[in-house]
Amino acid sequence: MNIRRSKETELNRLVDIWYEGSIIAHDFIENDYWESQRNEMREKYLPMAETYVISDEKEVVGFISMVDNYLAALFIHVNHQGEGYGQRLLNYIKKQKNIIQLKVYEKNSQAVNFYLKNGFAIKEKLLDERTTEGELLMRWERV
Repeated sequence: MNIRRSKETELNRLVDIWYEGSIIAHDFIENDYWESQRNEMREKYLPMAETYVISDEKEVVGFISMVDNYLAALFIHVNHQGEGYGQRLLNYIKKQKNIIQLKVYEKNSQAVNFYLKNGFAIKEKLLDERTTEGELLMRWERV
């Protein structure tokens, strides 16, 4: 298992992992919304972030994207979820940062519980205006 900075040549793989994961984790949001965000993810969000990938023996299976202290994305390929890849990526970032903030959809209970288990606290309830779904602002601080 290897964690390293992402390469530009891996961008399409990362977008695919994000897209498939988003549809499954956010079944309360129409698939058309995620489809409409693919180009922005590829051309805007991933390029502006500091992104690290994790791979098994064969291929990239997940990634984490940071914008300063903001965790913008943490996605593991659907075939590899529950195998510890997300935990390893999060721990990797926690070693580099003193504070990490993120937003997660309130209905995405699996992600909410993952972050709570990993020391994040809910700081605020928000509304995502693009999807009209409730979000939680969560924060982790090194103690």
